Amino acid sequence: MLDVQTKPGLRKFGTTDLQLSPLGLGCWQFSQARGMVGGFWPKLDSSLVHDIVRVSLAGGINWFDTAEVYGGGESEQILAQSLKAAGDLAEGVHIATKWWPAFRTAGNIPLTIDERLRRLGGYPIDLYMIHQPFSFSSVRSEMRQMAKLAEQGKIRYVGVSNFNAKRMKEADSVLKEYGLRLASNQMKYSMLDRRIESNGVLETARELGIAIIAYSPLEQGILSGKFHANPELIRQTSGPRKLMKGFKPAGLNQTKPLIDVLERLAKQYNASATQVALNWTIHANGDSVFAIPGASKLHHAEENVKAMGFRLTDSELGELSELSARVALKR
Repeated sequence: MLDVQTKPGLRKFGTTDLQLSPLGLGCWQFSQARGMVGGFWPKLDSSLVHDIVRVSLAGGINWFDTAEVYGGGESEQILAQSLKAAGDLAEGVHIATKWWPAFRTAGNIPLTIDERLRRLGGYPIDLYMIHQPFSFSSVRSEMRQMAKLAEQGKIRYVGVSNFNAKRMKEADSVLKEYGLRLASNQMKYSMLDRRIESNGVLETARELGIAIIAYSPLEQGILSGKFHANPELIRQTSGPRKLMKGFKPAGLNQTKPLIDVLERLAKQYNASATQVALNWTIHANGDSVFAIPGASKLHHAEENVKAMGFRLTDSELGELSELSARVALKR
């Protein structure tokens, strides 16, 4: 693999030659309320999406994470439109998207890649992922098809999402047969959900040089502290997340000590609890974990990029790690 000199503010992404910002922008919320998965979020005005993408780019984010299942391509399409609207700000941008495997076989991967590229309007796919591990085909069959796409130049690198340690190893092993490596595994990971630290996923990623992409790094907004300060906001929240354990009174009480420390540190850094939580996510494990917070409002995008403007000390990272392990939500 190429020995690439890392640019300021960017990190080497796993074993690839991609240099990415520690935070990318998760684009699930750009689904335009289409489909079962996309319906989790309300439809966003296209001008707002353009502004969110522009602010993210201007703040140093150079990659965006989307997926086929996010509105059946709606997220990919409006992302591409927003990048074009951003002009020179989007120069050198990287895009990650995903194939949806449920009720499909690996043979569907080459059949749908042209639609992904069409939706992305000419932007290349730097990282193409298997969205989740459940399909009618084996990991070997899926990796074989992904390797063929790389050979054809339709994608650059291969990743997975929600794969356990055993499946990660198998995927990487198959790709090696084609002279490739598994670039990443996208997993749910936050201060309140640290399962990858104990189930072998993080350890395996370190052993193989695989990057971890943390989704839901703010635990659906719980780590912002806003729901602790004003529980009434939970009733006003759209979608099913209000039914999650962490939004119940007992869950809020359980995580309040962590919110208190996040807010104390936020004052020291002239930041917010959200930014401190994101900073922990991208620094607590060296440079191996990237994160993809979303943004459905402009101020969310502004919050995200400011989280990359400082670095918690090792002592502060340790304090947060110890406390969050005690109050993490049981699954």
